[in-house]
Amino acid sequence: MDGLSEKTVAFIGGGAMARALASGLLSAGVAKENILLSEPNEACRKQLEQDLGVETSARNAQVVQNADMVVLAVKPAIVGVALKELANQPDLDLSRPLWVSIAAGVSISSIESHLPKGARVVRAMPNTPAQVHAGATTWVANSKISQGDRAATSSLFGAVGTSWEAPQEGLIDAATGLAGSGPAYVFVIIEALSDAGVRAGLPREAATQLAAQTVYGAGKLVIESGKHPGVLKDQVTSPGGTTIAGLEKLESGGLRAALHDAVDAATRRSKELG
Repeated sequence: MDGLSEKTVAFIGGGAMARALASGLLSAGVAKENILLSEPNEACRKQLEQDLGVETSARNAQVVQNADMVVLAVKPAIVGVALKELANQPDLDLSRPLWVSIAAGVSISSIESHLPKGARVVRAMPNTPAQVHAGATTWVANSKISQGDRAATSSLFGAVGTSWEAPQEGLIDAATGLAGSGPAYVFVIIEALSDAGVRAGLPREAATQLAAQTVYGAGKLVIESGKHPGVLKDQVTSPGGTTIAGLEKLESGGLRAALHDAVDAATRRSKELG
């Protein structure tokens, strides 16, 4: 893994996304000894140790002490509290690690305010398919990070899917509206397709499997073929056939406009929360 194979990565917080990222690093070949995780809940710590085989601690300072990268994987309201606690530990060099925050709505400047001047900070927005190593992450960095830091960040999120470095922090809100919230839109589409299949006479299990695999396969085809979605759509659409009849109903039902509105609403809400 470029930039991460010999480094120690510490996670503050042991929730689903921290678990997904740690699991991804392990699958990509990072040694379990190089992954540390702090979590106040004892039962959660024991489960993480059992499932991942990584070292855990109840103390944030203990995992940060020797870390090359620290991933802030706590709820947004906890980020400042955790960083203030670390800043009060005189034996910690908080300028040493690369700081990566996956807390929604917490700005780079807010994180920097709790760290030494010159701290290297990344703000990221992964999405829930990272749990099955098929995530889409947008991230942005402050001006202090190096090319090595960029490679390490790309490796971290590349272990659970794909990632894109945004040229400016303001685009994180748009990425939240599209990819952060997007899985929920797709789940609704899969559910609706399944319901339609049942209505047409398919058994529920078959309808859901066919709907989910169709969405998965279509996305995979877009990514691997490199072709524009419109071109791929036209390849399925023969004159006077079944697909054009279905597409006509989608257009008249306002599917495109509804998706546009959903991304716009989620983007605006992300800005408000930030």
